[in-house]
Amino acid sequence: MTTPLSRRHVLRRAAFLAAGTAVGSQLLSSPALAQPAGPEPDKLRESVRKAQERNKRVLSGVPSRNGWEMEKTADNRGHVYTRPVPGLPVDGVQVRMGEVETVLVHVIRRFHYEVDELRRGDVTGWRHPSTVRKGMAESNQASGTAVQIRPGSYPSGVRGGYFPQQLTAIRDILAECGGVVRWGGDDKHPDEALFYIDVKPGDDRLPKLAEKIVDWDWTPGKGAGSGTTV
Repeated sequence: MTTPLSRRHVLRRAAFLAAGTAVGSQLLSSPALAQPAGPEPDKLRESVRKAQERNKRVLSGVPSRNGWEMEKTADNRGHVYTRPVPGLPVDGVQVRMGEVETVLVHVIRRFHYEVDELRRGDVTGWRHPSTVRKGMAESNQASGTAVQIRPGSYPSGVRGGYFPQQLTAIRDILAECGGVVRWGGDDKHPDEALFYIDVKPGDDRLPKLAEKIVDWDWTPGKGAGSGTTV
């Protein structure tokens, strides 16, 4: 049988609950414990608008042949920027920054030291998507993942532009890259000036190769120009 609660007990319990509620409210409203304020709606909308404008200006929404997205501009808040080629008399090359840059710059430097010396204007990187043929390997230039070395000397569609010893050096460069880089001279439609990344975004072979190249560059006696990169 349930014993009825006395009026005094009920009043005391109500007072206790009220006090607890008041303390809890104070704790929740304390600056130290309150939830951090979210971004202001106007600022958030402005950030989204700017991001959308940037994407519309830079991104094409279309992948190049090797699976990387082509970009409509370079040096303009995208992924493709003019990057230096240390030790070479060139004005830099427009390529996708990061691991792609590390690998392609290494290829350019080895070409200079082991195949033929390069001069200003000999290397072409990024090209606008409207200037490349979409189904061909040259489209990789529009994603910043390919370079052409002396395209005027090695025209697209023509084989036999290199001497045997130069071909041997090119084969050694490709072997060192372990399938990450492909030479356009090996394609069905040859482009002996073209060297491009031959793995899709997310392939772990690319960062592994880039890490090796960085290590070689910081180790005396290794790296491009040393003759001992393996």
